[in-house]
Amino acid sequence: MSDVLNKTTVLVLNRNWQAVGVKTPAEAFGMMAAGNATALEIRGEDFMSPVRWEDWLDLPVRDNDHSIGTVHGPVRVPTVLVLARFDKVPKRRPKFCAKAIWERDGGICQYTGRKLKPSEGNIDHVVPVSRGGKSTWDNCVLADKKVNSRKGSRLPEEAGLQLLRRPFTPREVPVSHLIRNTYRVRDWEPFLAGGS
Repeated sequence: MSDVLNKTTVLVLNRNWQAVGVKTPAEAFGMMAAGNATALEIRGEDFMSPVRWEDWLDLPVRDNDHSIGTVHGPVRVPTVLVLARFDKVPKRRPKFCAKAIWERDGGICQYTGRKLKPSEGNIDHVVPVSRGGKSTWDNCVLADKKVNSRKGSRLPEEAGLQLLRRPFTPREVPVSHLIRNTYRVRDWEPFLAGGS
């Protein structure tokens, strides 16, 4: 049961039904019980209805639903919450990581311009760490592994390489663009950009 309660499987929408975050079922139940959110009962693409906590407790658990056991019987785990009072869409910068650098650079080696397969690329520090370079947005680029190996601990110009463009910090985007449907929850699809 604790496994179901602690996975981030509940999409959170603002009161305008725009995705603004992800919560665990344990957090979702707390928000619902406090009156800060309602859960959406979703039946296919054509039926979505907000349901308050008191009424949610009485909903039947369907075959595909996750549920938790209580002294009063099983309670369906919600997949989508709607916040009662929050109507903004916060902005956030993508988290600095290798995957985000791949996305920023479009999967293209920043020295050769070649589109890379995941097995062909890695992250290069333009100014190598051994020479004081930092692991930051404006010092890291996607590079072909062979090119990066040849560059070693040299600066690009010392290795006869030239960057296609200077690395940069991505601008802030609505958080809805950063939410990933890791557990592939079908009910999230209508609310996420590109159904991701």
